[in-house]
This record gives sequence, structure tokens and C-alpha cells, in this order.
Amino acid sequence: MKQPYPVTPKPRQTWCALAALTCCLLSGAAVAVDSARPWMNTALSPDARARLLEQALTLDERIALVHSPMALDLGEMAKKQAGALGSAGYVAPIERVGIPALNQTDASLGVTNPAGTRPGDSATALASGLSLAATWNPRLARASGAAIGQESHAKGFNVLLAGGANLTRDPRGGRNFEYLGEDPWLAGVMAGASIAGIQSANVVSTTKHFALNPYETGRDYHNAQIDPAALRESDLLAFQLAIERGQPGSIMCAYNKINTVYACENGPLLGDALKRDWGYKGWVMSDWGAVHSTVAAAQVLDHESGEQLDKQVFFGEPLKQAVAAGKVAPGRLSDMVQRILRSMFAVGLFDRPPVAAKIDYEAHAKLAQDAAAEGIVLLRNERNTLPLSREVKRIAVIGGNAALGVLSGGGSSQVTPTGQPPVIVPMGGNAPFDAFFRRAVWFPSAPLAAIRARAPKAEVIFDDGRYPAAAAELARSADVAIVFGTQWNGEAEDLPDLSLPQGQDALVAAVAAANPRTVVVLETGNPVDMPWLDASAAVLEAWYPGQRGGDAIADVLFGDVNPSGRLPMTFPKSLTQLPRPVLPGRGLAKGVGFDIDFNEGADVGYRWFHKSGAAPLFAFGHGLSYTSFAVSDLKVEGGKTLKVSFAVRNTGTRAGADVPQVYLSSAAGQPLRRLIGWDKVQLAPGESKRVTVEADPRLLGRFDAKSHSWKVAAGDYRVVVGASAIDNGVQGGAQLSAQTLKP
Repeated sequence: MKQPYPVTPKPRQTWCALAALTCCLLSGAAVAVDSARPWMNTALSPDARARLLEQALTLDERIALVHSPMALDLGEMAKKQAGALGSAGYVAPIERVGIPALNQTDASLGVTNPAGTRPGDSATALASGLSLAATWNPRLARASGAAIGQESHAKGFNVLLAGGANLTRDPRGGRNFEYLGEDPWLAGVMAGASIAGIQSANVVSTTKHFALNPYETGRDYHNAQIDPAALRESDLLAFQLAIERGQPGSIMCAYNKINTVYACENGPLLGDALKRDWGYKGWVMSDWGAVHSTVAAAQVLDHESGEQLDKQVFFGEPLKQAVAAGKVAPGRLSDMVQRILRSMFAVGLFDRPPVAAKIDYEAHAKLAQDAAAEGIVLLRNERNTLPLSREVKRIAVIGGNAALGVLSGGGSSQVTPTGQPPVIVPMGGNAPFDAFFRRAVWFPSAPLAAIRARAPKAEVIFDDGRYPAAAAELARSADVAIVFGTQWNGEAEDLPDLSLPQGQDALVAAVAAANPRTVVVLETGNPVDMPWLDASAAVLEAWYPGQRGGDAIADVLFGDVNPSGRLPMTFPKSLTQLPRPVLPGRGLAKGVGFDIDFNEGADVGYRWFHKSGAAPLFAFGHGLSYTSFAVSDLKVEGGKTLKVSFAVRNTGTRAGADVPQVYLSSAAGQPLRRLIGWDKVQLAPGESKRVTVEADPRLLGRFDAKSHSWKVAAGDYRVVVGASAIDNGVQGGAQLSAQTLKP
């Protein structure tokens, strides 16, 4: 059977691997080799080791490696497998040839303990993905990934379902909080750094959900319609960058259809782009319940995950029969297995398997606090209301369960934090997973206690905010009022609108009207409406700030940390500014398919606002500081790409970090707005540093579907270095020559 993509190992490759092994033995190289298991020779490449091992497997052993169940105790829905640790998935070992088990767990925000299937087990709970993206700090992303990887390895897990790189195309998206913003360069760089950090601990990381998966509504059956070239320039570019920079061992394909074909059997997506054009060598696993037939194996999918959620175990006996009948070529099955084994060898699962080890939870908690504080965005600060003085006499703290803790996002990324147990508020629902997904979890890091600790001389009084009039009365008597607004987001559902739920907007408005020194702290998984904005003195976006979020918030409020977060998403003024003002699929019965027209194409987020001329509430890249910065001495060099350099000076009186952003403002005479680089610069008062940014040429060009390549046109290219996507700061330009780049 002819395959659409080359999969069958070439005999010459196998002989080369054996020849390399023979040379090592004849040369007397100090390599411990078991002659019965030549694939354990670490002198060989991961590809050679995978080929040797795959050839030693029986058909049944090959089939066993390409499908797996959930490994949770969830009653009839799922049962914990013998030998499994109890988490998202489990592939049993093949002891005859020394293949270790794959214990898989969620993921990006910490090692999860779904439904408490591992009693007493907890892990460091990091801030949300949007919070990490708001740091604009790839070094921090790598450190955070390394911490999660280390904890996974010490707990016995060797696969993390991490690396979310979907672009946040709609501020109502239920899983936006897990992702890394609306720009492909920002999301790709940050995801790649996080993945690299995870895999530095000898734990395979995925990147997910591949691709064009920004909505939860109807995620199992909606059809995402988009121009293929626009997809290459947006969501696929984010994944491509994450893969290049992080080298994830696996890719998780999404539930939805893309241009009428399910993502997990989509040839143009997984075969053309991922495996052929990008040369990806790892394995593609399905999302849990995203497989619909053995056609997926014949095409491009390598592993069926969470098999209980599919109509049948397609990659079990049906796949075995399909191979026997010639409907799936034996070479394709070999390719599936080799890809899995190749990543296991490359990341170190054979040579450095997980072992029980002591975890430095205190160091990781400190990292979580520092990362959360760095991700907080100061959106507004009238009359220098912040930072607060420790000498303030009376502080009113209002709403948001600030006496209890900080909110986290719901779903498969939910972490059970170390330290005190969290407070869990069931939110009801009728779907099978609602008891797991629809839970508001509050980490016991109370902002109220943290505020009291930092202002020991002040009278800090609290009101739960249930009655706006009572809260306003309390605020009126305070020197400063801090009102908390919360918005819970979770997997499997999108938001109906951007308001603060349960009447919180009325509460904030009442407090702000009563006290002109009202500080609003938002714990949200998305942008929100702010009808009370003009009456507020200051606004902090704290996102879901993780297990030490209360301390991180207090650090910024009192100036122990100078805020340096910048928005990774545009905050719109209203839903009417969006490409799709009405939430796609809302109100349709479950199971009814529908199309989503991504008419914005590659112009996601701030690029859509620039194209449409709409003014946002807060722009992508926006964020204030307790000091001030100035950019000068811009130099732009051309040729094959743009090399942009400039000086950044701290012109204020406090040390702080700036995030100067470089945007392409026109390409060969065509106006546009596109992030092509940034840096995060820590500066003492009066200090100046020079920053150099060299643009990835793909960011300067367009994907040409006809020639199947990136095209950079010759001409004049203009850039602007500013503090956000709408800041026209310092401008310059240079000439570029035409070039064609591989896809």
C-alpha cells in the first residue's frame, strides 16, 4: 500500500547502525554494551537505537505501544492500570526487551493529581500560562519547566502533557489561561523554553493542542475553517517555533476539525507541515478521545491516548487487523513505534529513568512566587497610587475571597499545591467530567494575610463584598481600598462574555465611587470588561497567580517587586471589536457540528485591532512600572533580515525591568503591525544598556501557498520600538533583499 509520507526504514540505515555498533566494539571504546540488547549502546544515535529496538519487537508488542488508556480511578469511566502511578495515561512496559512504562501526567502548571487518585500527593502549583507569558522572560519559562520536570521525574512520571502553544484568538476561550498569548513569536519562544526546561529533567514533554484549538465550545466536533497560508503564518508558526526551540518528544493533536478533517487524522497538518516540512522526528499522540478510526494510523497519527473515551480501541485489534489486511502498511506501524522509541531514547527515558528523589519544594515555591510577581501587569496607576506606603494607617480589603486564598483555573491542568490543602468549591454540571473539571480551587495563599504582613502598623479591615453598599461604606473610611475581582475559567467551556461574574462589577464600581484611592486586583484567566476603570486609581492584572499568589500580589502592591509584566493578550473594549462578536456554537445542542470561520486569518489579536482600526481597552504588550524608561539611538541594518539595536535607559528613581518591543510596521511598502522581537532588561536608576534584536526572516515575509515556501519581498522595511503594540515610540528602517525560505 502506497503511503502519503515516507515511513519504511531503509535497509541501508539499519546496516549503518549495526556498522556503527561494530566499530565501537572493534575500537575498544569504553561503552557498556549488552550484545542481546544492542539498542542500549549509548554511543549510537537515538534514531539508530530506535530502529534496532523496533526490529526486535513482535507485532503484538508493536501494537501495545501505539494505544493506551487513562490510568485513573474514575469508576466505570476509567480504572487504574496495574503498575500505573495513577494519572492521565499509561503505556505498560515491555520487559522482554527493556522498554520502560510511560507514565503520563498533566502538565504545564505543575504535576497534577487528578481527582485525588494519589492520596496525599501534592506538587508545586505555578501561576497560569498567561501569567508566564506576561513575564516575557524565556529564562523564567525554562526554569519553571525544569522545576516541573524535576518534580515529575522524582514522582516517577516520564511524560508531561505540557507545552500549550495554541494562540489565544478569543478572550472568551476557556483554556486561554493555560496558553501563552496571541502572538506566534511570543508563544513559540516561551513554549519552546518551557519544553526545553521540562526535557532537561529527562521527561518527555508534548506540545499541544495541535492545532487551531482556541475554543472549548463544541471542541469535539466543530470545524475550524482557515486559509492554509494564514494558518502557517499564525498558529502553525507558534508551534513550529516551539518545536524548533524545545524539541518536544511528542505532539498532541487536537479534538477539532481543521478545514473539514479531524486534527488527529489531518494529512496537511500532521503529514505535510509537521513531519515532512518541519522534519519532526517524535511521535504524535491523540488528545484523550480524539480518535475516530484506524484511518488516523494509516495517515499520520502514531498513538491513541485515553482509549476508553473513543468509540472503540481503534489502535488495538482493529489496527492489527488493518495491518494484516494491507489497509495499513507494516512500514507505517514500524514508523509509529520508532517515533515513540526515538523520543524515549533522545530524552533519556531508557538511560536515566525516573527515580524517587527528594524535591526541594521550598525552592520551587519561591520560584513560583517570583514568577507570579513578574507576571503581574500594572494596567493603570493614577497619581502614583502604587506602590503603597507601609506607613498607611487604614486599608480596606474587599471581595474576591481575599481572606481565603487565590483562584486557579479548572480542568486537566489543575494542581494540588504543596502546604495547606486547597479549598474546593464544586460548581455542578451534568457532563461526566464535570465533577473533575467544574471545580473552583482556591490555593491557600491569602492576599489579606500577605497585606497585613507587609503593613504591620496599619489597620487592615476586610469585607467579603457580598453587599456593595456595605463594602463602599467600609472603603469610604479607609486611606486606600483594595478590591479583588475574580473570574473562573475552566476546560470544556468558554465564557459567555467578559464581565466579572456574580455582580462583581457593581461591587468594584461602588467601592471606587466611595474611595478615589481604590486599587483593583484581578485574578482572571482572560481579559475582562472594566466599566469602572475611569473611577479606579490603579489596576493590577494578577491572572491565576499560583500557590504563593497572595504573597506575589502583596510584593507588587507594596513595591517589594517593581511590576514588569506586559500583556500577552489584547484587552478589548467590547465584544463588538472581535472578529466573532457572537461566541461560535453557543446555544447549539451537544453533538451538533458547526463551522468556525477564522476570517481574521493570521491577523490575530493586536494585528486584527491594527487592521480594523479599533482602539483596545489595553493593548498587547502594555504594562506600567514604578519607574520610567526611554529608548534612544536606534539603528536598523538590512540585507537578508533586520538587525535592530537601541539603547534603553532607566530614567526614574527605582530599579526595574523594561520590555522594549520591536514591531514591523511596514514590509516592502505594505503597512502592518507584527512583533519581531523583544528583550527584558533589568536596569538600576540611571543605568543604560544596549539591546540587539535580529528578526527571524519568517516574521518579515508571507507564506506562499503556490510555491509552498516563505517569501520575503525586496524593499523598504520599517520598524517601531515601543512599549506596546500601539506605541509608535522610536522608528527606523532598512532595505531587505528578496529571499525564499523553506516551509
